[in-house]
Amino acid sequence: MTSPPRVQSRTDRQRTAPRDDTAAGGSRLSGLTARISLGKNVTAESANYFLLLGVTLFMVAFGLVMVLSSSAVESHSDSDNFFARFWSQGAFALIGLPLMFLVSRLPSRFWKKSIWFLLAAACFLQVLVLLTPLGVEIGGNRNWLRIGSFTGQPSEAIKVALVVWLGVVLARKKDVLDQWKHVAVPVVPVAGGAIALVLLGGDLGTTVVMAAIVLGALFYAGVRMRYLVIGTVGMGAIAIAVALSSASRVGRIAAYFGGTSAANPDVDWQIKNGFYALASGGVFGVGLGNSHSKWSWLPAADTDFIFAIIGEELGLIGAIVVLLLFVMLAVVFLRIIHASTDPFARVTTAAIMVWLIGQAFVNIAVVLGVIPVLGVPLPLISAGGTAMISSMVAIGIVLSFARESSKESHSNTTTARSAGPRA
Repeated sequence: MTSPPRVQSRTDRQRTAPRDDTAAGGSRLSGLTARISLGKNVTAESANYFLLLGVTLFMVAFGLVMVLSSSAVESHSDSDNFFARFWSQGAFALIGLPLMFLVSRLPSRFWKKSIWFLLAAACFLQVLVLLTPLGVEIGGNRNWLRIGSFTGQPSEAIKVALVVWLGVVLARKKDVLDQWKHVAVPVVPVAGGAIALVLLGGDLGTTVVMAAIVLGALFYAGVRMRYLVIGTVGMGAIAIAVALSSASRVGRIAAYFGGTSAANPDVDWQIKNGFYALASGGVFGVGLGNSHSKWSWLPAADTDFIFAIIGEELGLIGAIVVLLLFVMLAVVFLRIIHASTDPFARVTTAAIMVWLIGQAFVNIAVVLGVIPVLGVPLPLISAGGTAMISSMVAIGIVLSFARESSKESHSNTTTARSAGPRA
C-alpha cells in the first residue's frame, strides 16, 4: 500500500531551495563598493570646503588678537580707549562672517548674470572718491570714501568684482584665447580701466595687486606665455613711471636703498623700527602684548606692519606659523581648482588665490625689506574693515565653488551607480 505524497513544508522548501550565494555576495559587494566609493568622493570634496573655512576662521580670530595687541596704545592715544580699533575690527569681522556664508550659498549663475552690474557699481564708487568731496586722502593716497561716519575703500569692492569678471569672461573665451585680440578685448579696456581708476587715486600697492590678479587669471585660463610676458613688461614699465612721478613714492624707493627723502622722511624710520621689532623678538618672542615697538615707535603697527609686531611678540615661531597659514590657504585653493571642472570656477579661484597670497607676499616682503614700502594690509590679519570684508567675501565665493564641485562629484557617482549592470 502506497503512502500519500508528503506535503513539503515552508521550512523544507527553504532548506531545499537552491541559493545563489555568488549572486547575493556579488550584489552585497557591489553595493558596499559603491557606498565606499561615494563616501570617499564626498569626503574628499567636502574636505576642501571645511579646510578652507577652518583656516579662514582661525586667521580672522588670530588677526583680531594681534590687532588688539598692536593697536591698544595708539587707540588710547587717539580716543582714550584701549579697545577702540579692536571693537571696530571686530564689528567688521562680524559683518564679514555672515556675508561669507551667504555668498558661499550663491550659485555660479548669479555671478555670471550680475557681474557687469557689480563691476560698474564698484567703479562708480571709485569715481566718487576721485571727483567728489566724499573722497578722502590719507597718506598721500585718495582711495577712501567717507559717507557720514563710515569710511571705506571702493578699491576693495573693485577687487572682488574684478576676479569674478575675469572668471566669467575668460571662461566664455576659453576656446579662442590663443588669439591675442580675444585676450586684449575686453580684458585690456575693462580691467585696465578699473585698475586705472585706483591708480588715479595714488594707491600703487593696490594697483600692483590688481595687476597681479589679471596676470594670474590669464595664466590659469591658458593664455599663451608670450602674451603674459608682454603684459608683464608693459605693466612693469607703467608701475615704474608712476612710482617716479610722486615725491612720496620716490622717498619710499630712496629709503629702500638706504637713503632719505625730505618728501617722506618717516619711511626710513618705519623700515628701521620694523627691523628692530623683528630682531628683538628672537625665536620665542617677548610675549603676547609685550611689544615695545607699538608704543609709538612703529607707524602703522596694526595695519601695514602688523607682521613686525607678530615677529616681536611671538618670535620666529609665530612668524613661521603665519607663513604656514598662507601656505595652507594656497594649498586649499589649488585643491579646489583641481577638483572643479567649471572653467569659470577654476579661473576665479585662481585669481582670488593670486590676490590673497600675492598681497600677503607683498606685505611681508615690505616688512622684511625685500621690496620698497607699498602700503597693503596682510589679508585677514591686519586692521582694515573693508579689506577684511572683501577678503571674506572672496573666500565665500571659493567656498561656493567647493560646494558645487562636491555636489557634482556626488551626482556623478550616483549616476554611475544607477547606470551600472544589474543581475
